[in-house]
Amino acid sequence: MTLPLVVCLTVLFPLASMFLARPIAARTDPRWGTWLLTGAAVALAACSGLALTLVTFAALVRVPFVAALGRWSPAVIDRGDTTSAVLAIVTGLLLGMALTAAARFALRRGRALAEAFRHARGLPGRGQVVVTSDAAADAYTVPGRPGRIVVSTGMLDSLDDVGRVALLAHERAHLSGQHYAFTSAARLAAATNPLLRPLAEAVEFTVERWADECAARVVGDRRLVAETIARAAVAAKHGGRRRWSAAMLGAVFPRPDGGPGPVPRRVAALLAPPPRRRWILQAAVVAIALAAGVLAVEAARDMHELLETARYPR
Repeated sequence: MTLPLVVCLTVLFPLASMFLARPIAARTDPRWGTWLLTGAAVALAACSGLALTLVTFAALVRVPFVAALGRWSPAVIDRGDTTSAVLAIVTGLLLGMALTAAARFALRRGRALAEAFRHARGLPGRGQVVVTSDAAADAYTVPGRPGRIVVSTGMLDSLDDVGRVALLAHERAHLSGQHYAFTSAARLAAATNPLLRPLAEAVEFTVERWADECAARVVGDRRLVAETIARAAVAAKHGGRRRWSAAMLGAVFPRPDGGPGPVPRRVAALLAPPPRRRWILQAAVVAIALAAGVLAVEAARDMHELLETARYPR
């Protein structure tokens, strides 16, 4: 059962969720989609990490020194678990790579958030919105205590009064929803298991859609918000690129990796009817995450029972 366990938890379940990520991001209510996709990414990353850990540990307890420390009988463990040496080495390497990638990402994101919090404290004034005299069109939120919204005069000049209201409502939704926490958690899961990267990218899209829908409710006109996003995107493109911090969230700008932003998809979503929850799609993702969780828990329980059976009496 060891090889099927590893394959299911580290490959099959993440692959299945991958095909559902984009439909959920495009068709469901973005607030629910953000929570669902983030939770699924974290759960699947934890389950795949647990599977790799269990297989690696099953090989380690066969080492005489380790078996002696735990007072386990290697012969009993050999009869109860058929993990091969090759599989143990492969899973050990994968586990080391996953932990290293997760640690590196957590360190980078932690530094970015610390920088963002310092930046928020250092911004002038005490209000939530900070207007800079930059002629380049720019707008983004900075998480902190309290979080701040930075908007350039170039961006404000490119929008009318309704557009400015929509833009600020979008950015306030980022702050009130703590969207940086969702994107950070999803990206951490993807660092642990690269197959979860589509889920992380979907989360980055749904937090923007979440903020778009909040702006549409404030303005009361979805088309006007769509026009604002398109106009701001054009202004930002012609105004030049700004320095990007991984802890900052913008409304209309290119992705941190330099690729094109999802502006056309967001505009199309706002021109369409309001999204619904799409229970079938959501239930499918929940079922995948639950199945992975049940399998991981059962595997951990089997390992615990095997170790208890193999333990020498005191």
